[in-house]
Amino acid sequence: MILRFPVLAGLVLSIGPAFSQQIYDIWATTWDRAQLFTYTNLSPNPINFVSPGAIGQADITIEETPLAQSMVGYGASLTDSSALILSNLKSQNSNNYWSILNTLFDPTDGADAAGFSYLRVPLGASDFSAKVYSLDDVSGDTSLTSFNINNAPSYLFSVINDIQGINPYLKVHIIPWSPPGWMKDSGTMNGGNFLSQYSTVYANYLLKSLQGFQSHGISVYAIGIQNEPENSNPTYPTCKISASQEAQIGSTLRSLMNSNGFSGVRIIGYDHNWDDAAGYPVQLMDDASSAFSGVAFHCYAGNFTQQDSFHNAFPSKEVYFTECTGEYGSDWWSDIKWYMENIFIGSVTHSSKNGLMWNLALDGNGNPKLPGTSSCGTPCRPVVQVNSDGSFMYHQEFYSMAQAGKAILPRDVNGPFGQRLHLTIGGARAQGLIATALVVLNWDDRPGGTWNPTPIQTTIEFRDMQATYTFPVGVTTLWWYAPSTSLNASEEQGKAEGKQQPFTAWVHADVNSERQQPVEVVFQ
Repeated sequence: MILRFPVLAGLVLSIGPAFSQQIYDIWATTWDRAQLFTYTNLSPNPINFVSPGAIGQADITIEETPLAQSMVGYGASLTDSSALILSNLKSQNSNNYWSILNTLFDPTDGADAAGFSYLRVPLGASDFSAKVYSLDDVSGDTSLTSFNINNAPSYLFSVINDIQGINPYLKVHIIPWSPPGWMKDSGTMNGGNFLSQYSTVYANYLLKSLQGFQSHGISVYAIGIQNEPENSNPTYPTCKISASQEAQIGSTLRSLMNSNGFSGVRIIGYDHNWDDAAGYPVQLMDDASSAFSGVAFHCYAGNFTQQDSFHNAFPSKEVYFTECTGEYGSDWWSDIKWYMENIFIGSVTHSSKNGLMWNLALDGNGNPKLPGTSSCGTPCRPVVQVNSDGSFMYHQEFYSMAQAGKAILPRDVNGPFGQRLHLTIGGARAQGLIATALVVLNWDDRPGGTWNPTPIQTTIEFRDMQATYTFPVGVTTLWWYAPSTSLNASEEQGKAEGKQQPFTAWVHADVNSERQQPVEVVFQ
């Protein structure tokens, strides 16, 4: 078992096979930026779990059962604008282009990279496109004979293909900002309401979109019906689609997908704000539960705890968090705290399987945007800023996700992603930490009411053993190794008969101070 434990002080935890309970690997991002996703290898002097003693200023107790949701990844949206920025950089400075993609997406164990593994892609134009377009702009084309996936810019597919070459675990989630304008009462993609008479046509449009991505070598993980279906804005592609309309479209699309080789692709509904979690998404499941794998939420209204309204009503359905954006001019450390509290701790603690930000890449002014759009009046900040001279910088969105994401990546090639565990926090300074079993936030920067960022000396309780670590104010990700406790029936029988059964463990070695790839060994 490998446990990976980010703390804000963050604390992240996940599971895999291994050999002993020792903390070797630490990543840290501190409030003062003295460390920015900085890696420390404690070999040959790891932090050992020992017999429990007195607890620290805070005490974290980790429970292995019951397991909560499995995680699928962190990332952002590759809008047309983000793809254009990155594509232009590839032509201008290919070294910087590949440096960015590797830092963002490389999932290799030991890589100095975040390993983002979830990418959301608009189908057709959004408020971050060069122009308004759909994949079939021929009015009244109900047979979709003029559908063309290549209405989308070629650089969009090229960048996705490059990312796929770096991260084989990449999950691509496609979703329209609007159906073609001729399917709406407005006659345009900018604002308006969907016309129910086109439900079957639109379902076929979405099926063709899946096939179009497949033709570009992109296997889609999930598809949505409509981004923010309760929003209509006449300045950029948006559309109001009611829950009953989305249910009808989803049911038809599910049948089409099952008949055309896409039965494994999820349909994820809603994709809008927390504040209506008890309304639209619940009605959607009431109307068409069998069509949808789950729903997705955004951060722009409401609170992450409202995800519970949906999860409690449909506990077998998946929950995703798919959009939030920062804005230029805000405070770096305040943003880190907010993101961890509300998304990478908050949303995840309340059942989300992922966490995404909005634009993956833009310039320092939050451009390029769709001409005339009213969105992002205060410029939206991307995960990575790419400047006109080819230089670049990572923003607070990157560091928040990188710390959380490092904890869920497979330790071994094609191994499982991390799964959220439950924990409790006690001790005299427990109020300085908020936590999930994936991330702990030490926001104790004003312990006496005045500014004084204060580390918290913390004991970690796991399997009746105890480790001690002092978490600085910031996000810290710890990995440790613990022997697997799972036993099958033959192992249980062997124990009863007093026999030692063989077990498998991953053995890690350092050669000339360099960590080697793990080797799976069967011990008798």
